[in-house]
Amino acid sequence: MKKQIALKTLFGISLVGVLFSGYLSFTEIFQQTCGMGVLGTCGAEVFTLPACVYGLVMYSACLIVSILGLKGK
Repeated sequence: MKKQIALKTLFGISLVGVLFSGYLSFTEIFQQTCGMGVLGTCGAEVFTLPACVYGLVMYSACLIVSILGLKGK
C-alpha cells in the first residue's frame, strides 16, 4: 500500500508542477510576457529556451511515470 501512496503523491505534485510550469512556459513563449515578474526570474534562459520549459519536461516525465505506475499492478 505504501507504493500506491507514493505514486499518488508523485501524481499530485507532478500535476501541479505541469500546470504551473505550463502556464509559465505559455506566457513566456507565446505571449512574450513574464508570468511571474514578481520573482525576478524573467529572462532566465538555458540553451535559448526559457528555464520553465525544462521544468515542464521534467514534471511531465514524472507525471507519465506516476500514471504508468498507478495503472500497472
